[in-house]
Amino acid sequence: MATPQPGYPLPGHDAYPQETYDATQHEVPENASPAQGSAPAPSAGGRKKRHYAGQAYEFGAGPNSALGGQQQGGGAYPGPPGAPVGGYGQQGQPPIQPGVASYGSGQASPAFAAGAPGYGQHPPAVGGYQPPEPGYPTHAAPQQQPGMGQITQGMGALAVGNQAQQAAPQMQGRPQMNPLYPTDLLNQPMNVSELDVPPPQIILPPNTSVTPSPDANCAPKYVRSTLNAVPTTHSLLKKSRLPFALVIQPYSSLHDHEDPVPIVPDQVIARCRRCRSYINPFATFLDQGHRWRCNMCNLTNEVPQAFDWDAATQKQLDRWARPELNHSVVEFVAPQEYMVRPPQPLVYLFLFDVSYNSVTNGLLATGARCIIESLDRIPNADRRTRLGFMAVDSSLHYFSIPRDDSENGEPSMMVVSDLDEPFLPTPADLLVTLTECRENIENFLGRLQEMFQSTTNGGSCMGAALRAGHKLISPVGGKLTVLSSTLPNLGQGKLEMREDKKLLGTSKESSLLQTGNSFYKSFAVECSKNQVSIDMFLFSSQYQDVASLSNLPRYTGGQTYFYPGWNAARSEDAIKFAREFSDYLSAEIGLEAVLRVRATTGLRMSTFYGNFFNRSSDLCAFPAFPRDQGYVVEVAIDETLTKNVVCLQSAVLHTTCNGERRIRVMTLALPTTQILADVYASADQAAIATVFSHKAVERTLGSGLEPARDALKAKLIELLQTYRKELAGGNMGGGGLQFPANLRCLPVLFLGLMKNIGLRQSAQIPSDMRSAALCQLSTLPLPLLIQYIYPKFYSLHDMPDSAGVPDETTGDIKLPPPINLSSQSLVPYGLYLIDDGQTQFLWVGREAVPQLVEDVFDVPDRTQLRVGKATLPVLENDFNERVRAVIEKSRDHRSKGVGSIVVPSLYVVREDGEPGMRLWAQSMLVEDRADQGVSLSQWLGMLREKMSEEGGFLSSFS
Repeated sequence: MATPQPGYPLPGHDAYPQETYDATQHEVPENASPAQGSAPAPSAGGRKKRHYAGQAYEFGAGPNSALGGQQQGGGAYPGPPGAPVGGYGQQGQPPIQPGVASYGSGQASPAFAAGAPGYGQHPPAVGGYQPPEPGYPTHAAPQQQPGMGQITQGMGALAVGNQAQQAAPQMQGRPQMNPLYPTDLLNQPMNVSELDVPPPQIILPPNTSVTPSPDANCAPKYVRSTLNAVPTTHSLLKKSRLPFALVIQPYSSLHDHEDPVPIVPDQVIARCRRCRSYINPFATFLDQGHRWRCNMCNLTNEVPQAFDWDAATQKQLDRWARPELNHSVVEFVAPQEYMVRPPQPLVYLFLFDVSYNSVTNGLLATGARCIIESLDRIPNADRRTRLGFMAVDSSLHYFSIPRDDSENGEPSMMVVSDLDEPFLPTPADLLVTLTECRENIENFLGRLQEMFQSTTNGGSCMGAALRAGHKLISPVGGKLTVLSSTLPNLGQGKLEMREDKKLLGTSKESSLLQTGNSFYKSFAVECSKNQVSIDMFLFSSQYQDVASLSNLPRYTGGQTYFYPGWNAARSEDAIKFAREFSDYLSAEIGLEAVLRVRATTGLRMSTFYGNFFNRSSDLCAFPAFPRDQGYVVEVAIDETLTKNVVCLQSAVLHTTCNGERRIRVMTLALPTTQILADVYASADQAAIATVFSHKAVERTLGSGLEPARDALKAKLIELLQTYRKELAGGNMGGGGLQFPANLRCLPVLFLGLMKNIGLRQSAQIPSDMRSAALCQLSTLPLPLLIQYIYPKFYSLHDMPDSAGVPDETTGDIKLPPPINLSSQSLVPYGLYLIDDGQTQFLWVGREAVPQLVEDVFDVPDRTQLRVGKATLPVLENDFNERVRAVIEKSRDHRSKGVGSIVVPSLYVVREDGEPGMRLWAQSMLVEDRADQGVSLSQWLGMLREKMSEEGGFLSSFS
């Protein structure tokens, strides 16, 4: 979601859309450019090329020119008259080094370490900066630095004794850690491709895991640590000023078949008697394999008798093939003792707003139609899924749906007007089994719009409806799905119109982000205790108090989906909601779930962030566990760590949609270090940005927007000062701004966070928009959050020939190389895509040639181009197909390793078109100065100025 600007929303356009991220799509086109001035002949039988820059612009003028962009085509599409020859100069971004190692591989993960030249030599420049000069002293690097792959191989060849001796290794004999590469933020600008580099490699001692499986350590798409080398003491962690936290995303897809994990089906679960950790690849076996030592607390436990026995075949099992010893992420099928009651069925209670607003904007009809069309997608493998329907205006409407085989198949409606003590008229018929009532459910939903189509009732007793819905499903538990277009204005939970434009941009604006009625938080906590989760789908062109209503999902493991200015008459709005709501209903959520994180002795989980209820000091309760959210857990170091390796294990106990009790276990092993340089060299900038996104939201809701922005700025200055003082010898690096190469993107991410619509200093952002953005900043999985903070930016008019077409080997659509979010990347004749995961902008330059406009939009001239929310026409030409493919691929969540229902809305923006729309799109350009925000160069200059001041900054996040 991007910020509104003066004059926006426009007449006839909605306010702002909602919507997702591509961190894993990282293309490395070849730098094969022809000799300038020559127009290469098209290859025989090759695809027809579109050359929209035309004769008036030399090859090499576009932002993708340095990345093998489209070659000049001999003037196929002439440029605008009077254009200067040579165009706009080289604005290309150098590509990232090919062959960047994946997480946990034997290669060095920073791009600048790939290739592994000897330390002190000159590897090729990567990401726009040079490696350190020969002989630069670091704490971690010997005189000759081999590549990480050589280190890993070398370590693997060492004999370190048997497993029993490994149980409590000494601090000496540790492997070589990630080297620290200093860079200058001012003189070596960040290249956007650095955001797609995997986190610093986790380098464990040889034979740390009990099996040699490549999946023994947790992949970063499930759990990421802010520090991939853990300080051994609290004092060293405090000295670093870096956070130690886990970013946890237990599920990377909406459905199990899209990203399956190994399952342990035999219900033989080996757990430590003392700390209750699950056996994992980092445990050790003793006494000829009859006992195992816990890698968390060191207690020796008996191996279960059935651990090596296959009860189904009545044969001996190969212990070393068991999933839990080979895979860090597994799911155990839980036996009876893990249940306090029989597994609950999947229950959805739909609460429709049937007031005048919802009927006239088409929400009621569209919502009912979506449910009808999605009934086959709702998980129902065990045939126990139950559905219920309620409606609310100034009264409560209950609907009783008979079984398909009953004599009277007509659904009936009962109206309750007593809002103080709402009762359930016939509770037995209000929650029905989908399998037994399928036809009558469809019949009822098909008639729902007719029942209320002539209403003039503008009331909404939402609080009373929520209480009645809770009473209906609390004996079983389940999902309460609310679709509303009206501010609750009657009875319990009544909310007032609090929006005051005079407060926007002032210190009093933060009051609008607080809940307007304490009912919503207290009721949400009550729901959580009864295994009831609430999801809010909010559609309104007027104030709806998202700040108050978002408390319901926040404490029940739900989510707030916001559709401002939504109207079903606009096909883009109707299609977007239909796709998202259908995916929402199809998601295989977990029920009655709890999350607990355990760790090696000496570590303690201190703070938890995300949408759940913190039931005890270390137990997070989820009535329903979503698959499209991320969580942050801060870790405290209470005792000195004496082991070379520490482990952190996250476990989610839940009931599947099919009625099976399971435990998803994710085990992450990290090396320890006593050296500050190792800590900084192994810090994960994306995980750190995610942690401070959650902290900034918490600060905003507790203290206000200005304190949150100030705390972010102070934290970054504190990290820069600490690095300069402790690791850069206290000097300013010849006028530059020194920081480790693996943290080079952190200042840009913090700037993007402060410029995000949720936190930005502006008098133009409605409070509902801010509140919805704060919900995103505190729930999005890491890849989508990074894209929301720093959107993707693609140049389409000169994209490489390989972009927008399927890859020959994988069949996946290839994206153009991303470019930096700066107006310097724009050329007047260009076509660009800006995508923050919630909204997409297709930017058409003011000098775009008619042929490009016709090929993409099917209009003869850009002046006839309709701006605003749009759907690209399907045309029979190569370039239109490629542009549509890039737009669709940029929306693809699965390629980013996350699950999400969000489908970003596409807006067409003309550079010389409507100012409000243009300013909204330009607000996505994080590196530019806009509204009341500074540019990236001003931001870095300010940081350097603060660094040079006497006295240190102490962040209020510390």
